Amino acid sequence: MEDNKEPLDPSSYIPNDKITASVPVISEEINNELQFQSRLDLRELQHSVNKIKEEIGKVIVGQKDMIDMLIASLLAKGHSLIEGVPGVAKTITAKLIAKSLSVGFSRIQFTPDLMPSDILGTSIFNLKTSEFEFKKGPIFSNMVLIDEINRAPAKTQAALFEVMEEQQITIDGNKFTLESPFMVLATQNPIEQEGTYRLPEAQLDRFLFKIDVEYPNLGEEIEILSREHQLKERVKIEEIASFLTATQISNYQKLVTQILVEEHLLKYIAELIVATRNNPFLYLGASPRASIAILKASKAFAAMSGRDFVTPEDIKRAAIPVLHHRVIVTPEREMEGVSSKQVITQIIETVEIPR
Repeated sequence: MEDNKEPLDPSSYIPNDKITASVPVISEEINNELQFQSRLDLRELQHSVNKIKEEIGKVIVGQKDMIDMLIASLLAKGHSLIEGVPGVAKTITAKLIAKSLSVGFSRIQFTPDLMPSDILGTSIFNLKTSEFEFKKGPIFSNMVLIDEINRAPAKTQAALFEVMEEQQITIDGNKFTLESPFMVLATQNPIEQEGTYRLPEAQLDRFLFKIDVEYPNLGEEIEILSREHQLKERVKIEEIASFLTATQISNYQKLVTQILVEEHLLKYIAELIVATRNNPFLYLGASPRASIAILKASKAFAAMSGRDFVTPEDIKRAAIPVLHHRVIVTPEREMEGVSSKQVITQIIETVEIPR
């Protein structure tokens, strides 16, 4: 049978560069037709996150990763440990986060002579009623900034175990529940510095993130000096407006729990955790609490990006700040200069990403 189709006109051929140029237009039309509706309305959450960043940016230069992780920690109902040498804006950033929220705030300066009762509170005998009354300590607040947490001994550190994990305190047989939201932001100097104690593993495990703060680069250093010069007599922290209420924060935290996580991504998190337990470079691997922490953190990162579902990139982004303070490198590898971050990075690169 003869083919009755007319031969193609050579003038109708489109050069490759013209085809390539036309692809975005076609893609845009397709995307407009296939616009998917998000299950969750995350616009208000995103707006609030951007507002917090904007307010903090009035004072802090750079440190974007630290600010992102502090906000994610708040959304995931977690606590954050910030480590860095003195003077890199650890404490001021934590204070600014608290200042942008219309919630209770307290600050505790940890020192070697600090006692558990100085944090939790103590029972005082009331002469009028002839009864003991419990006087609450500074831990009874929504946002608690613990400055230089690793300058207090283990006895004082242990006072934080119950409150950080269960959001409650048990004293003299009585249980006191703290109001939501509750978040501990702790700063510490590197353990190599004089007068510091190494935090016990059980204490470290209760922090969602351990955030390492680096020195600013040259451009950021110049910007810091310029802002300080222009500040004159104004106080930095007064530049920040408080706008986010406790009710709004609680609503955002509930939204984050509803972020979708596919079954294969749950398996991916589990494989990362199991890999830390079988790695020959690690003396101590991550616990199930670490896998739950990665899950919560990746949900928070997804919500901050305006997505109602978690991607492998969210999990990879959460893995290092969640894991590197929970695992311990073997003494032999530590002497060779191998860090926990390097081992975790290698694990992330070797575990297959689900498709």
